Amino acid sequence: MTYAAHTSAVAFAGDTMIAFGPLREVAASIRTYQDRPDAKPVLVFDADTSQPIDLDLRGSVADVVARLPQAEVTVPRKAGRPKLGVAAREVTLLPRHWDWLAQQPGGASVTLRKLVEAARRSSQTNQTQRVGRESLYRFMSAMVGNAAGFEEASRALFAGDAVRFAALSADWPSDVLAHVTQLSQRAFAPPDATGDAD
Repeated sequence: MTYAAHTSAVAFAGDTMIAFGPLREVAASIRTYQDRPDAKPVLVFDADTSQPIDLDLRGSVADVVARLPQAEVTVPRKAGRPKLGVAAREVTLLPRHWDWLAQQPGGASVTLRKLVEAARRSSQTNQTQRVGRESLYRFMSAMVGNAAGFEEASRALFAGDAVRFAALSADWPSDVLAHVTQLSQRAFAPPDATGDAD
């Protein structure tokens, strides 16, 4: 996968989490860990998507970090009020829709904006859950794909059954379970966890 300087990553040696945080720091920690006589193979994941990250760990810690992307320079925003971005466009509705809108407090424009925002929040929540579940499943498959309860936990995950999922994953290794719990926050996001306020 491609990654940017701001990518957060998590690294595991076996069942033990050895690093979590910005990719540059994680890469440095992994390179240092490799010098230990008891070092195990390390798996590195994007902390948000759980996509595996391949790192070139040859050379010194400085060499490893130097090969990673540099932080991007951000341009500060200009002072002042942001543009509201209101755009006037034609909307085609049936007469009964216009009649109903005319009876709503605030008129047609206010009501349509509220309906669109409600639908948008609902869609964002569904998207958050879908992406969260895919990320969690990707991590689970790599780390505990052969563990007891994996198949049932996967079914509970995609059914949205957080209680059953937690029960089935409770005996997984503690560091793996800690990251699974972190990823579960998006995977089982409640309906009002995303979207803008009214």
